[in-house]
Amino acid sequence: MRVVLAGGNGALGRRIAADLATRGDDIAVLTRSPDRRGPGRQLLWDGASAGPWASELAGAALINLAGELVDRRPTPANVEALTSSRVRPTRALRQAAAGLATPPAVWIQMSTLAIYGDAGDAVLAEGAAPADGPAQMAGVARAWETAAKGVTAGRQVVLRTAVVLDRGTPAYARITSVTRWGLGGRMGSGSQWVSWLHIEDFLAIIRFCLDDHGLAGVVHATSPLPVTNADFMAAFRRSQNRPAAPPTPAWLLRLGAALLRTDPALALTGRRCVPARLAALGFAFRYPEIDAALKALRTS
Repeated sequence: MRVVLAGGNGALGRRIAADLATRGDDIAVLTRSPDRRGPGRQLLWDGASAGPWASELAGAALINLAGELVDRRPTPANVEALTSSRVRPTRALRQAAAGLATPPAVWIQMSTLAIYGDAGDAVLAEGAAPADGPAQMAGVARAWETAAKGVTAGRQVVLRTAVVLDRGTPAYARITSVTRWGLGGRMGSGSQWVSWLHIEDFLAIIRFCLDDHGLAGVVHATSPLPVTNADFMAAFRRSQNRPAAPPTPAWLLRLGAALLRTDPALALTGRRCVPARLAALGFAFRYPEIDAALKALRTS
């Protein structure tokens, strides 16, 4: 299978490319900065318009990951940057696919569970309605999905993804560092839900979405066992052999986020999402429980 990755030089894109290459897939990566050390065949694109690379999409599997990292202050300028970095490439891919005699066989559109905003204790399956805000990230995610709606492809999967835990990702590195510094207590009230996913299960879900030719529509890529922030941080402390730590009040977290130029909502809001469609199709998670997932990451 030929697989085209848009935005494939990021942490998750590289992991997907390496994983699919091991099973013999032909990997092509659309990137603004081709890197000979990067995965697959590196194809130059501007992320804004169709180009010579468009022929690679014919009959292929397309995975659209293009977009800047969300770990930034929620200013209007940053919201616009996050939105345009996703919408413009998606429109370019859409334009390219529409001009082909043979469209992509499958289009996997990455998205985020943050589209549900701060959802409290409600258990959210794929039929849940997206939230109206906040602009970062629910608004960004809605714009991203809207840009990909009705694309020319044999089928489309919209993969709303949890926080993927992997040693090479910024989220895992930041939480691990905070825990090692002795600041791994609950954040804010600690009651906010964290939907999370081990990298091996994320890669298996990608393969599942590529190979199940009847699968289309919204799919949740998340562990079946979300945890509260208090339990999430406690699990990180156990994985790092750290003792109990004092909680971080919401006001202090907001102050720290301002200094680090990040978004406090990443830690203070949450959603309790479950992978109902994957469960119904018999998908088996390798790491459904947070403690086993973190232990595997530490020893890998």
